[in-house]
Amino acid sequence: MSSPTPSPLVFPDVTLPESALSLRSEVRAFLAEEHARGTVLGRPDSWLAGWDDGFSRRLAGRGWVGMALPTEYGGAGRGFLERYVVIEELLAAGAPVSAHWVSDRQAGPSVLQHGTEEQRRFFLPRIAAGQCFFSIGMSEKSSGSDLASVATRAERTAGGWRLTGTKMWTGGAHVNDYAIVLARTDETGEKHAGLSQFIVDLRAPGVRIEPIRLMSGEHRFNALHLEGADVPDGMLLGRQGDGWKQVTGELAFERSGPERYLSTFPLLVSLLRELEQRAATAEQLRQVGILTARLHSVRRLSLGVAAALDAGASPDTRAALVKDLGTRLEGALVDTVRSVLPTPADPHATPGTHSELLAFALLHSPGYTLRGGTNEILRGIITRGLERH
Repeated sequence: MSSPTPSPLVFPDVTLPESALSLRSEVRAFLAEEHARGTVLGRPDSWLAGWDDGFSRRLAGRGWVGMALPTEYGGAGRGFLERYVVIEELLAAGAPVSAHWVSDRQAGPSVLQHGTEEQRRFFLPRIAAGQCFFSIGMSEKSSGSDLASVATRAERTAGGWRLTGTKMWTGGAHVNDYAIVLARTDETGEKHAGLSQFIVDLRAPGVRIEPIRLMSGEHRFNALHLEGADVPDGMLLGRQGDGWKQVTGELAFERSGPERYLSTFPLLVSLLRELEQRAATAEQLRQVGILTARLHSVRRLSLGVAAALDAGASPDTRAALVKDLGTRLEGALVDTVRSVLPTPADPHATPGTHSELLAFALLHSPGYTLRGGTNEILRGIITRGLERH
Protein backbone atom coordinates (compact mmCIF):
# COMPACT_ATOMS: atom_id res chain seq x y z
CA MET A 1 0.00 0.00 0.00
CA SER A 2 1.52 3.30 -1.04
CA SER A 3 1.99 5.97 1.58
CA PRO A 4 -0.09 9.17 1.21
CA THR A 5 1.41 12.20 -0.46
CA PRO A 6 2.47 14.68 2.23
CA SER A 7 0.41 17.85 2.56
CA PRO A 8 1.82 20.87 0.70
CA LEU A 9 1.81 22.64 4.06
CA VAL A 10 3.99 20.06 5.83
CA PHE A 11 7.40 21.54 6.68
CA PRO A 12 9.74 18.82 7.95
CA ASP A 13 12.48 19.66 10.44
CA VAL A 14 15.68 20.69 8.71
CA THR A 15 19.17 20.11 10.07
CA LEU A 16 21.83 22.23 8.44
CA PRO A 17 24.81 20.25 7.14
CA GLU A 18 28.16 20.69 8.88
CA SER A 19 29.49 22.45 5.79
CA ALA A 20 26.81 25.13 6.19
CA LEU A 21 27.71 25.71 9.83
CA SER A 22 31.39 26.25 9.08
CA LEU A 23 30.41 28.47 6.16
CA ARG A 24 28.54 30.76 8.54
CA SER A 25 31.76 31.58 10.38
CA GLU A 26 33.52 32.39 7.11
CA VAL A 27 30.74 34.76 6.05
CA ARG A 28 30.76 36.56 9.41
CA ALA A 29 34.52 37.09 9.15
CA PHE A 30 34.09 38.48 5.62
CA LEU A 31 31.30 40.80 6.79
CA ALA A 32 33.49 42.09 9.62
CA GLU A 33 36.12 43.06 7.04
CA GLU A 34 33.50 44.76 4.87
CA HIS A 35 32.05 46.60 7.84
CA ALA A 36 35.52 47.93 8.63
CA ARG A 37 35.83 49.29 5.09
CA GLY A 38 32.42 50.95 5.37
CA THR A 39 30.44 48.90 2.84
CA VAL A 40 28.12 47.06 5.28
CA LEU A 41 25.89 49.64 6.94
CA GLY A 42 23.33 47.47 8.72
CA ARG A 43 20.41 48.88 6.74
CA PRO A 44 16.92 47.37 6.41
CA ASP A 45 15.81 46.15 2.98
CA SER A 46 19.40 45.76 1.79
CA TRP A 47 18.44 43.21 -0.88
CA LEU A 48 16.36 45.91 -2.57
CA ALA A 49 18.14 49.14 -1.62
CA GLY A 50 21.82 48.18 -1.44
CA TRP A 51 23.25 48.17 -5.00
CA ASP A 52 27.04 47.79 -4.88
CA ASP A 53 28.56 45.92 -7.81
CA GLY A 54 32.00 45.93 -6.19
CA PHE A 55 30.64 44.20 -3.11
CA SER A 56 28.89 41.65 -5.35
CA ARG A 57 32.14 40.89 -7.16
CA ARG A 58 33.99 40.41 -3.88
CA LEU A 59 31.29 37.97 -2.80
CA ALA A 60 31.61 36.21 -6.13
CA GLY A 61 35.36 35.94 -5.59
CA ARG A 62 34.58 33.89 -2.47
CA GLY A 63 32.26 31.64 -4.46
CA TRP A 64 29.15 33.06 -2.79
CA VAL A 65 27.26 34.19 -5.90
CA GLY A 66 25.73 31.43 -8.02
CA MET A 67 26.51 29.00 -5.21
CA ALA A 68 23.93 26.44 -6.31
CA LEU A 69 24.94 26.56 -10.00
CA PRO A 70 26.98 23.59 -11.30
CA THR A 71 30.75 24.01 -11.45
CA GLU A 72 30.72 23.34 -15.20
CA TYR A 73 28.90 26.68 -15.59
CA GLY A 74 31.11 28.62 -13.20
CA GLY A 75 29.06 28.04 -10.06
CA ALA A 76 30.17 26.56 -6.76
CA GLY A 77 28.05 23.40 -7.04
CA ARG A 78 26.82 23.79 -3.47
CA GLY A 79 23.33 23.18 -2.13
CA PHE A 80 20.46 25.55 -1.41
CA LEU A 81 20.92 25.12 2.35
CA GLU A 82 24.53 26.29 2.13
CA ARG A 83 23.41 29.22 -0.01
CA TYR A 84 20.70 29.90 2.58
CA VAL A 85 23.26 30.36 5.33
CA VAL A 86 25.21 32.88 3.26
CA ILE A 87 22.07 34.85 2.36
CA GLU A 88 20.87 34.79 5.96
CA GLU A 89 24.11 36.29 7.25
CA LEU A 90 24.23 38.94 4.52
CA LEU A 91 20.67 40.11 5.15
CA ALA A 92 20.98 40.04 8.93
CA ALA A 93 24.01 42.31 8.58
CA GLY A 94 22.22 44.63 6.13
CA ALA A 95 24.82 44.02 3.42
CA PRO A 96 24.40 45.69 -0.03
CA VAL A 97 23.42 42.67 -2.14
CA SER A 98 20.84 44.06 -4.57
CA ALA A 99 23.19 44.23 -7.59
CA HIS A 100 23.39 40.44 -7.93
CA TRP A 101 20.19 39.59 -6.07
CA VAL A 102 17.84 38.68 -8.91
CA SER A 103 20.62 37.08 -10.97
CA ASP A 104 21.57 34.82 -8.09
CA ARG A 105 18.09 34.14 -6.74
CA GLN A 106 16.12 33.36 -9.87
CA ALA A 107 17.66 34.37 -13.21
CA GLY A 108 20.52 31.90 -12.82
CA PRO A 109 18.32 28.95 -11.77
CA SER A 110 15.84 29.80 -14.56
CA VAL A 111 18.53 29.86 -17.25
CA LEU A 112 19.96 26.63 -15.85
CA GLN A 113 16.58 24.90 -15.96
CA HIS A 114 15.05 26.32 -19.13
CA GLY A 115 17.87 27.86 -21.13
CA THR A 116 19.68 26.50 -24.15
CA GLU A 117 23.21 25.24 -23.73
CA GLU A 118 24.44 28.40 -25.45
CA GLN A 119 22.54 30.57 -22.96
CA ARG A 120 23.92 28.58 -20.03
CA ARG A 121 27.50 28.89 -21.28
CA PHE A 122 27.12 32.63 -21.84
CA PHE A 123 25.13 33.82 -18.81
CA LEU A 124 25.83 31.49 -15.90
CA PRO A 125 29.60 32.01 -15.58
CA ARG A 126 29.06 35.78 -15.77
CA ILE A 127 26.36 35.62 -13.08
CA ALA A 128 28.61 33.56 -10.80
CA ALA A 129 31.48 36.03 -11.33
CA GLY A 130 29.32 39.03 -10.36
CA GLN A 131 29.64 40.45 -13.86
CA CYS A 132 26.07 40.12 -15.15
CA PHE A 133 23.06 41.54 -13.34
CA PHE A 134 19.38 40.83 -14.09
CA SER A 135 16.01 42.47 -13.50
CA ILE A 136 12.53 40.93 -13.66
CA GLY A 137 10.04 42.13 -16.28
CA MET A 138 6.72 40.67 -15.12
CA SER A 139 4.24 43.19 -13.67
CA GLU A 140 2.36 45.75 -15.74
CA LYS A 141 0.15 48.71 -14.95
CA SER A 142 -3.06 46.69 -15.23
CA SER A 143 -1.55 43.25 -14.66
CA GLY A 144 0.00 43.18 -11.24
CA SER A 145 -1.77 40.50 -9.25
CA ASP A 146 -3.44 39.17 -12.42
CA LEU A 147 -0.12 38.42 -14.08
CA ALA A 148 -1.63 36.24 -16.81
CA SER A 149 -3.35 39.31 -18.31
CA VAL A 150 -0.06 40.90 -19.43
CA ALA A 151 -0.40 43.16 -22.44
CA THR A 152 3.23 43.15 -23.59
CA ARG A 153 3.37 41.53 -27.03
CA ALA A 154 6.11 39.63 -28.82
CA GLU A 155 5.64 39.48 -32.60
CA ARG A 156 7.60 37.18 -34.88
CA THR A 157 10.25 38.76 -37.10
CA ALA A 158 12.68 37.25 -39.59
CA GLY A 159 15.43 36.82 -37.02
CA GLY A 160 13.53 36.64 -33.77
CA TRP A 161 10.89 38.70 -31.94
CA ARG A 162 9.82 42.32 -31.58
CA LEU A 163 8.60 43.26 -28.10
CA THR A 164 6.14 46.06 -27.44
CA GLY A 165 4.71 47.04 -24.05
CA THR A 166 5.59 48.44 -20.65
CA LYS A 167 6.69 46.57 -17.55
CA MET A 168 6.22 48.30 -14.20
CA TRP A 169 8.19 48.12 -10.95
CA THR A 170 11.24 46.72 -12.74
CA GLY A 171 13.81 46.90 -9.97
CA GLY A 172 17.34 47.89 -10.96
CA ALA A 173 16.64 48.20 -14.70
CA HIS A 174 18.58 51.48 -14.77
CA VAL A 175 21.77 49.80 -13.54
CA ASN A 176 21.41 46.12 -14.53
CA ASP A 177 22.36 44.39 -17.78
CA TYR A 178 19.40 42.18 -18.74
CA ALA A 179 15.78 41.53 -17.83
CA ILE A 180 13.76 38.34 -18.15
CA VAL A 181 10.53 39.61 -19.70
CA LEU A 182 7.18 37.83 -19.82
CA ALA A 183 5.30 38.57 -23.05
CA ARG A 184 2.35 37.23 -24.99
CA THR A 185 3.31 35.30 -28.14
CA ASP A 186 -0.13 33.83 -28.90
CA GLU A 187 -3.55 35.42 -28.33
CA THR A 188 -5.72 32.62 -29.67
CA GLY A 189 -6.16 30.51 -26.55
CA GLU A 190 -6.77 30.73 -22.79
CA LYS A 191 -4.94 33.64 -21.16
CA HIS A 192 -2.46 31.47 -19.24
CA ALA A 193 -1.40 29.93 -22.52
CA GLY A 194 0.53 31.76 -25.20
CA LEU A 195 3.01 33.41 -22.82
CA SER A 196 6.77 33.19 -23.31
CA GLN A 197 9.88 34.53 -21.59
CA PHE A 198 12.65 36.51 -23.26
CA ILE A 199 16.08 37.69 -22.16
CA VAL A 200 16.19 41.38 -23.05
CA ASP A 201 19.35 43.48 -23.21
CA LEU A 202 18.50 46.58 -21.16
CA ARG A 203 20.80 48.75 -23.28
CA ALA A 204 19.45 47.64 -26.65
CA PRO A 205 17.67 49.96 -29.11
CA GLY A 206 13.94 50.15 -28.42
CA VAL A 207 14.41 49.80 -24.64
CA ARG A 208 13.60 52.91 -22.60
CA ILE A 209 13.83 53.06 -18.82
CA GLU A 210 11.78 55.59 -16.86
CA PRO A 211 12.41 56.05 -13.11
CA ILE A 212 9.68 55.31 -10.56
CA ARG A 213 10.75 56.95 -7.32
CA LEU A 214 9.72 55.79 -3.85
CA MET A 215 8.14 58.32 -1.50
CA SER A 216 11.59 58.61 0.08
CA GLY A 217 12.88 59.88 -3.27
CA GLU A 218 14.96 56.75 -3.87
CA HIS A 219 15.31 55.44 -7.42
CA ARG A 220 14.96 51.65 -7.10
CA PHE A 221 12.15 50.84 -9.53
CA ASN A 222 11.42 51.70 -13.14
CA ALA A 223 8.90 51.57 -15.93
CA LEU A 224 10.57 49.41 -18.58
CA HIS A 225 9.27 50.57 -21.96
CA LEU A 226 9.74 48.11 -24.82
CA GLU A 227 9.19 50.21 -27.92
CA GLY A 228 9.68 47.70 -30.70
CA ALA A 229 12.73 46.13 -29.07
CA ASP A 230 14.18 43.38 -31.26
CA VAL A 231 15.16 40.18 -29.45
CA PRO A 232 16.98 37.45 -31.40
CA ASP A 233 15.70 33.88 -31.45
CA GLY A 234 18.57 32.84 -29.22
CA MET A 235 17.17 34.97 -26.39
CA LEU A 236 13.84 33.14 -26.11
CA LEU A 237 14.09 31.52 -22.66
CA GLY A 238 12.61 28.04 -22.64
CA ARG A 239 9.92 26.94 -25.07
CA GLN A 240 7.50 29.27 -26.77
CA GLY A 241 4.19 29.15 -24.90
CA ASP A 242 5.69 27.79 -21.66
CA GLY A 243 6.11 31.21 -20.06
CA TRP A 244 3.36 30.81 -17.46
CA LYS A 245 4.66 27.44 -16.27
CA GLN A 246 8.21 28.81 -16.11
CA VAL A 247 7.19 31.95 -14.19
CA THR A 248 5.19 30.04 -11.58
CA GLY A 249 8.12 27.68 -11.12
CA GLU A 250 10.41 30.68 -10.48
CA LEU A 251 8.21 31.95 -7.69
CA ALA A 252 9.37 29.25 -5.27
CA PHE A 253 12.81 30.89 -5.48
CA GLU A 254 11.42 34.42 -5.24
CA ARG A 255 8.96 33.97 -2.39
CA SER A 256 10.58 31.67 0.14
CA GLY A 257 14.03 33.00 0.97
CA PRO A 258 15.18 34.72 4.16
CA GLU A 259 14.61 38.12 2.55
CA ARG A 260 10.91 37.53 3.22
CA TYR A 261 11.38 37.92 6.96
CA LEU A 262 14.85 39.49 7.44
CA SER A 263 14.32 42.74 5.54
CA THR A 264 13.58 44.59 8.79
CA PHE A 265 15.83 42.49 11.02
CA PRO A 266 18.53 45.23 11.32
CA LEU A 267 15.87 47.41 12.95
CA LEU A 268 15.29 44.74 15.60
CA VAL A 269 19.05 44.61 16.23
CA SER A 270 19.03 48.39 16.63
CA LEU A 271 16.15 48.15 19.12
CA LEU A 272 18.05 45.58 21.20
CA ARG A 273 21.08 47.86 21.30
CA GLU A 274 18.91 50.75 22.46
CA LEU A 275 17.32 48.62 25.19
CA GLU A 276 20.74 47.49 26.38
CA GLN A 277 21.53 51.11 27.19
CA ARG A 278 18.52 51.53 29.45
CA ALA A 279 16.59 49.45 31.94
CA ALA A 280 14.17 47.52 29.73
CA THR A 281 10.77 46.83 31.26
CA ALA A 282 9.19 43.40 31.46
CA GLU A 283 6.64 44.45 28.82
CA GLN A 284 9.35 45.59 26.43
CA LEU A 285 11.14 42.27 26.82
CA ARG A 286 7.87 40.39 26.30
CA GLN A 287 7.23 42.17 23.01
CA VAL A 288 10.78 41.46 21.83
CA GLY A 289 10.29 37.82 22.81
CA ILE A 290 7.15 37.56 20.69
CA LEU A 291 8.98 38.98 17.67
CA THR A 292 11.87 36.56 18.20
CA ALA A 293 9.49 33.59 18.39
CA ARG A 294 7.77 34.64 15.16
CA LEU A 295 11.12 35.06 13.43
CA HIS A 296 12.17 31.59 14.54
CA SER A 297 8.93 30.06 13.23
CA VAL A 298 9.08 31.68 9.80
CA ARG A 299 12.78 30.82 9.51
CA ARG A 300 11.93 27.15 10.08
CA LEU A 301 9.34 27.28 7.30
CA SER A 302 11.76 29.04 4.96
CA LEU A 303 14.48 26.47 5.63
CA GLY A 304 11.97 23.75 4.75
CA VAL A 305 11.50 25.27 1.29
CA ALA A 306 15.29 25.47 0.80
CA ALA A 307 15.55 21.79 1.72
CA ALA A 308 12.77 20.94 -0.76
CA LEU A 309 14.63 22.84 -3.51
CA ASP A 310 17.77 20.89 -2.61
CA ALA A 311 15.74 17.71 -3.11
CA GLY A 312 14.63 18.85 -6.58
CA ALA A 313 11.03 19.65 -5.60
CA SER A 314 9.01 22.72 -6.64
CA PRO A 315 7.32 23.75 -3.38
CA ASP A 316 5.14 26.57 -4.76
CA THR A 317 2.44 26.36 -2.08
CA ARG A 318 4.88 26.28 0.81
CA ALA A 319 6.80 29.19 -0.72
CA ALA A 320 3.57 31.22 -0.88
CA LEU A 321 2.92 30.52 2.80
CA VAL A 322 6.44 31.64 3.76
CA LYS A 323 6.02 34.85 1.81
CA ASP A 324 2.61 35.59 3.34
CA LEU A 325 3.74 35.00 6.92
CA GLY A 326 7.16 36.56 6.43
CA THR A 327 6.07 39.84 4.88
CA ARG A 328 3.36 40.31 7.50
CA LEU A 329 6.07 39.81 10.12
CA GLU A 330 8.20 42.50 8.44
CA GLY A 331 5.47 45.08 8.94
CA ALA A 332 4.62 43.85 12.44
CA LEU A 333 8.27 44.19 13.43
CA VAL A 334 8.32 47.86 12.44
CA ASP A 335 5.08 48.54 14.33
CA THR A 336 6.28 46.67 17.41
CA VAL A 337 9.62 48.48 17.47
CA ARG A 338 7.75 51.79 17.40
CA SER A 339 5.49 50.77 20.30
CA VAL A 340 8.24 49.17 22.41
CA LEU A 341 10.48 52.23 22.16
CA PRO A 342 8.66 55.34 20.91
CA THR A 343 11.28 57.21 18.91
CA PRO A 344 10.86 59.91 16.26
CA ALA A 345 11.47 58.44 12.81
CA ASP A 346 13.89 60.90 11.24
CA PRO A 347 15.24 60.19 7.73
CA HIS A 348 17.71 63.06 8.17
CA ALA A 349 19.22 61.71 11.39
CA THR A 350 22.78 60.42 11.45
CA PRO A 351 22.96 57.29 9.22
CA GLY A 352 22.83 54.10 11.26
CA THR A 353 21.11 55.64 14.28
CA HIS A 354 17.86 54.12 15.50
CA SER A 355 15.79 57.09 14.33
CA GLU A 356 17.24 56.95 10.82
CA LEU A 357 16.86 53.15 10.49
CA LEU A 358 13.27 53.37 11.73
CA ALA A 359 12.46 56.04 9.14
CA PHE A 360 14.07 53.97 6.38
CA ALA A 361 12.06 50.87 7.34
CA LEU A 362 8.83 52.86 7.61
CA LEU A 363 9.24 54.44 4.18
CA HIS A 364 9.79 50.99 2.65
CA SER A 365 6.98 49.27 4.57
CA PRO A 366 4.16 49.79 2.02
CA GLY A 367 5.94 47.40 -0.32
CA TYR A 368 6.45 44.53 2.11
CA THR A 369 3.15 42.75 1.39
CA LEU A 370 3.05 43.73 -2.31
CA ARG A 371 6.34 42.75 -3.93
CA GLY A 372 6.54 39.15 -5.09
CA GLY A 373 2.74 38.85 -5.09
CA THR A 374 0.17 40.44 -2.79
CA ASN A 375 -0.80 38.52 0.33
CA GLU A 376 -4.36 38.14 -0.97
CA ILE A 377 -3.09 36.43 -4.13
CA LEU A 378 -0.76 34.25 -2.07
CA ARG A 379 -3.63 33.01 0.08
CA GLY A 380 -5.46 32.01 -3.08
CA ILE A 381 -2.41 30.00 -4.17
CA ILE A 382 -2.26 28.32 -0.75
CA THR A 383 -5.97 27.46 -0.91
CA ARG A 384 -5.70 25.99 -4.41
CA GLY A 385 -2.67 23.98 -3.33
CA LEU A 386 -4.67 22.43 -0.52
CA GLU A 387 -7.62 21.76 -2.84
CA ARG A 388 -5.36 19.93 -5.31
CA HIS A 389 -4.08 17.83 -2.44
